[in-house]
Amino acid sequence: MKKFTGAQIVIESLIAEGVEVIFGYPGGAILPTYDALLDSKIKHVLVRHEQGATHMAEGYARVSGRPGVVIVTSGPGATNAVTGIADAYMDSTPMVVLSGQVPTSLIGNDAFQEADFVGITRPCTKHNFLVKNVKDIARTIKEAFYIAGTGRPGPVVVDLPRDVQQAEHTFKYPDKVELRGYKPTIRGNPRQIERAIVAIEHSQRPLFYVGGGVQWSGAAAELRELARGLGIPVTETLMGLGSMNASDPLRLGMLGMHGSYGTNTAVVNTDCLVAIGARFDDRVTGRIADFAPKAETIIHIDIDPSSISKNVEVDIPIVGDIKSVLTDMLTTIKGRESIAKRRGDWAVWHQQILKWHKDKPLYENGRHGRLDGRVSPKQVLAELYEITGGDCILATDVGQHQMWAAQMFPFENPRSWLTSGGLGTMGYGFPAGIGAKFAAPDKRVVVISGDGSIQMNIQELGTAVEYNIDVKVIIMNNYFLGMVRQWQEKFYYERYSYSAMSVPNFVKLADAYGAHGFRIEQAKDVAKTLREAFATPGPVLIDIVIPADEVVMPMIPPGGAMSEMLFA
Repeated sequence: MKKFTGAQIVIESLIAEGVEVIFGYPGGAILPTYDALLDSKIKHVLVRHEQGATHMAEGYARVSGRPGVVIVTSGPGATNAVTGIADAYMDSTPMVVLSGQVPTSLIGNDAFQEADFVGITRPCTKHNFLVKNVKDIARTIKEAFYIAGTGRPGPVVVDLPRDVQQAEHTFKYPDKVELRGYKPTIRGNPRQIERAIVAIEHSQRPLFYVGGGVQWSGAAAELRELARGLGIPVTETLMGLGSMNASDPLRLGMLGMHGSYGTNTAVVNTDCLVAIGARFDDRVTGRIADFAPKAETIIHIDIDPSSISKNVEVDIPIVGDIKSVLTDMLTTIKGRESIAKRRGDWAVWHQQILKWHKDKPLYENGRHGRLDGRVSPKQVLAELYEITGGDCILATDVGQHQMWAAQMFPFENPRSWLTSGGLGTMGYGFPAGIGAKFAAPDKRVVVISGDGSIQMNIQELGTAVEYNIDVKVIIMNNYFLGMVRQWQEKFYYERYSYSAMSVPNFVKLADAYGAHGFRIEQAKDVAKTLREAFATPGPVLIDIVIPADEVVMPMIPPGGAMSEMLFA
């Protein structure tokens, strides 16, 4: 029987798994696998930094729904990938990271470019493997993809010593995976689903609180059908945006630290909160003791049992895949007259929320409404929507620009919003946008960044140029670390400690990389220059100067409750 090297088995396993593209950077310990990769049909994207590779894989996964794949070398190549792995872990993004390692005989000897990658990533991976025998490679890779993509998705590391890559063995890819102790629950308990329906039925002010789990489950259609069938309003977390159509009257927008007044006031007043694929993180809840204080019943639907009652004690837990549970809920309420009779009460509740929205709309007045010729973020986002019609994949970095986009850009579709939520990683957006383009080459991809964030992984402009990635990058440039400055203004007596920064000439920088650059300094130039930039093929940087004193409002102060929002 024909024998393959371990490196060839790695590549054959990836092909058997249906992998079409991987993001990586070669080095000594992973060279055997890179040599085998050269003869395969898998597309390899050569990044400029391993962190960029992990974020590209995240963007690819978020758009395609399949695990993104990363390949790096040992030591610093592996440790450079840790930030992206931790980011994927926090945001439940499926990823398989293949890392080279020093030969097994040298592990633990402080060999050149050795790092205990399994030990380092143990706290921030769903699982990790150190492969010590060539015969285990195919099975391990099969298990890695299964673990990464099932249950609550997440990153998995496969560490491959160089001698294991060079050893030989026969190749047979497993047909299925059997892992003792890992059996994700797919179907929700019917009795718990019935309890949840009864609790909703008896409530006066029910509210759906939706997180990123809805999109990972592919359950946006079921959510929309359930919400519309019941007439119950829906609020989304930062990671859940796009689950409901922005144009749907039942969609309230984002809740939490930078949620709107109407949405957060709805959470304060609901008597039945239904959390779907959300984890009650601190940026949503504010002061936990005062979160949803009038809720007589809190229902939590999640595939991860460890998330249930982790932060907020819930009354009716339902463990299962979101799509499966919502499908069962739709079946349960079908033809249920008692539910139909409640729609009138729930319509009154919905109108009350809309009135709260009208009382204090987002950015109706204040700094965003300036007419002094300077550019406001609201104007940029409005013009972006005019150009795209909302039909684009929008990736952001982390900071003020991220929150403005989340608050003001209307997302009509799932998997159209890429951002770093749990870890809050500056430098995420640009490489994630590149990865998204590989997943959906026919979709328009736009990145919104800040002058601080974009410089975290600006080197990936080289990757975008090399592969001619048609991605448009809008830099909201205020010459500050904007969110840091905002906190210093509000909570540190305007003591701006090291938050101002000088920036390069982004137009010249784009030109140096072989891309195109544009700069906008006045409000009167926004529409014309943005349209020109978007009509330019290939990667484009658009440097837009915005005032340093623009702030993201409303805002729940640190340690505050939803009822204690700041508005200026």
